[in-house]
Amino acid sequence: MNFASCPFGQLASRQSRSCLRYSTWNRSMLLASLPGAQRRCFQFTKRRMAEDEGDGKAHKSIADADFWKEYKSSFAKRIPGFNIRPQIPKAKLGEEVTALGSLTRISSISKELCFAGINIGTNGQEFQIICRGNERCEQLRSIRLHSSVSVKGKLIQKPTPGGTQPRELKPAEKFFDYKEVELVATEILCLNSVAADVHISKSHSFPPESRHLQIRFDDGLKKRLLVRSRVASYIRRQLSGQFMEIETPILFKSSPEGAREFLVPTRKPGYAYALPQSPQQYKQILMASGIRRYFQFAKCFRDEDLRADRQPEFTQLDLEMAYSDGRIVMGKIEYLIKSIYTHFSEPGDPLKKKSLPDSPFIQMTYEEAMSKHGSDKPDLRITGLIHRIDDVVPDTLRNMLTSIKEPIIEACKLRLECEPGRVGEFVKEFMDSPEAEPFIKNADGTPGFCIYDFRKPVEGLPTFGFEGAEKLKSFYSELPRPEYQNEEVHRINSSFEDGDLLIIQARENLPFSGGSTVLGKLRLAMYKAAVAEGLIKPDPDHHYLWVAEFPMFTLNNDTDPGQGGTSGFSATHHPFTAPLSPEDVDLLLTDPLKAKADHYDLVVNGVELGGGSRRIHNAEMQKFVMRDIIKMSEERMNDFSHLFEALSSGCPPHAGFAIGFDRLIAVITGVESVKDVIFFPKSSKGEDMMVRSPALVTNEELSRYHLHLAPSEAEEAVAEAEVREEAEAEAKAEEIESEPPSQA
Repeated sequence: MNFASCPFGQLASRQSRSCLRYSTWNRSMLLASLPGAQRRCFQFTKRRMAEDEGDGKAHKSIADADFWKEYKSSFAKRIPGFNIRPQIPKAKLGEEVTALGSLTRISSISKELCFAGINIGTNGQEFQIICRGNERCEQLRSIRLHSSVSVKGKLIQKPTPGGTQPRELKPAEKFFDYKEVELVATEILCLNSVAADVHISKSHSFPPESRHLQIRFDDGLKKRLLVRSRVASYIRRQLSGQFMEIETPILFKSSPEGAREFLVPTRKPGYAYALPQSPQQYKQILMASGIRRYFQFAKCFRDEDLRADRQPEFTQLDLEMAYSDGRIVMGKIEYLIKSIYTHFSEPGDPLKKKSLPDSPFIQMTYEEAMSKHGSDKPDLRITGLIHRIDDVVPDTLRNMLTSIKEPIIEACKLRLECEPGRVGEFVKEFMDSPEAEPFIKNADGTPGFCIYDFRKPVEGLPTFGFEGAEKLKSFYSELPRPEYQNEEVHRINSSFEDGDLLIIQARENLPFSGGSTVLGKLRLAMYKAAVAEGLIKPDPDHHYLWVAEFPMFTLNNDTDPGQGGTSGFSATHHPFTAPLSPEDVDLLLTDPLKAKADHYDLVVNGVELGGGSRRIHNAEMQKFVMRDIIKMSEERMNDFSHLFEALSSGCPPHAGFAIGFDRLIAVITGVESVKDVIFFPKSSKGEDMMVRSPALVTNEELSRYHLHLAPSEAEEAVAEAEVREEAEAEAKAEEIESEPPSQA
């Protein structure tokens, strides 16, 4: 019987002041008048007893279920203080110990003898169990593979491979390797069986919805995730003596730093938190708080378009150093990266075949990176550089390439390891592929290609003409050798041989802006395609370099939200970045677009691993940049009042850096996507496929935060049509009522 159907319950629901006026007689009369009052509550006792008896039978049947017995039995034995692990103390030999793990194999020799394997470590170490006796062997065989088990028994030493006697121990040896011992089982307990409808095997390919099984059975994935943990631990050990590890808040406020934010609504009407794009402002406040050196593994959130190397939620190693500039920070980061490679270059580690030079990382300006590599993330594995060839291009070829008046004509040369005919086939295959579509549709003109072949007229360069071809070869032969290229690479780049591919592209005669040029993108795409086709030998080394001297400000575009100013340009990095030199400080007054910033990126094999800058540590200068240069509104300026206050308290000069930790692990382990080094990554749509987030919310849930779902256009159209039909029906009804009655 529920509360609502009981007369006493209905009586209790009456207003208390009314109930106080009732006498005992009045209450009796009230009970008699209520529905169901002819049956007094105690008359339900027998039915309730019958229901309880039925429930007892159900409970009894559940208690007899296998899952109930198995779960209850897992409490029967306490988890031991010592269990089998990869390194086993010698003193434990002959003692009774317990092996805990998942059952990986069962080998039946006979009814009376079985061997089994138990996974005893995260690395997948398999420990051997010996099971003797018909009853115990039957119990072992009844357990599904990959179930969690506890096996108790006597620890014995295995005979040597191919022998009958165990290895003789040296006096100094204190530990056995787990492969040298085995356990003679005396007690087997299944802690949790794999369900009958769950199909598990190491050879099975599990979907993202079963991420836990991917982690458990994909050895490559598991190794990468273990490397991630080990590298994080190593970095903490390296930094802890000099830096203070501090956790900054996750619930922040909306502020225009240059990327779209995730908002978190609150129950206070009109107010919301924002998830941090980075701990940038907090770490600057820490510098004003007297903290000399700070670091943390920070969770960051950006509502960006997703790519292979981006996630909406990611981890970065964040550092900040007081009384420092870019040069000091770059030195610290470079030392840390080199120490990671040194530490993890032992046999069996992911970097065993990688080495970094003892010399400092190459440093390159933004201007050089864009002009010679067509990207602010140069991939030094591509040795063919970009050069301006305006002076050697005849007018006929210029007009074929572009309709731009007075364009810049650039070219890069790639040496492919094949005959000229195969190079021609490769170019045709690439240009017919979907990857070439943006280059064909380029508004500045489609690219041109020449394949050097001494057997053909003008050596395969007929579009240049005889004179132009000679000028081109002479131009390449006189190229200076960059400091980061050796003599052999320079010889290849400054000469022509059969099969050399020359890629030519026109562009507007404008200063560099953004992260890449069209030729830079084409150069990279064709290099990767040639490596995939086996036409260029892949370079397995990691080529690190610094890109510095970025422009302090960049013209606004349609993709980056910027900082919300009205100047038409935004801070290239973020609005807290300091100018590079005193001359650049002066340029802020006369020509801010020419000012360079003390901003530096760390790049490896075309991947931006991290970035940092010296910060503006003076409150008035920070206000000047935001208000007078970027031209933020007063309302937007107020969003940074906390930072201005911190800087105005005598904040020291400071600089910092953030390494994309997910990207670092992807580079170390040799995978393209950061999803392959994150335990629970988001999909290309920003979804967690296992837990199915984000989830739909209802207006009822949103109402707690004073929000509601806006109707779709279709829903609005239907609603408007319904309102219109109702209005027309009402108007028609009014017309009928107002008409005079007809005369018979």
